[in-house]
Amino acid sequence: MTRYLISFDDGAMTFSEEELPEVAEASHAVVHKAQEAGVWVFGGGLQRQQASVVATDGTVSDGPYPETKAVLGGFSILDVPSREDALEWAAKIAAACRCAQEVREIMPDPAV
Repeated sequence: MTRYLISFDDGAMTFSEEELPEVAEASHAVVHKAQEAGVWVFGGGLQRQQASVVATDGTVSDGPYPETKAVLGGFSILDVPSREDALEWAAKIAAACRCAQEVREIMPDPAV
């Protein structure tokens, strides 16, 4: 099987604060379905905070880079047989989270 990163932009969730419990419940339901299907690897939402960027020389600066337009708001990693399966799960996540999801294949580790 192949692992896929399904993620969304931090600014994509534009529903009201009052709707958060309903969205959270729907999102957790999709996670439970993915766990029951045996395809869930890991995932979660990210705290809204200033990111830190660590350069190759170890220097730490505030991030993201000024030219960055999108900041990761949350992600899921699924292990599924095909891209089509990943897209089907992304559609379920998008409906639950009420925002579009980006789907990207994770390169396999040749050492594993």
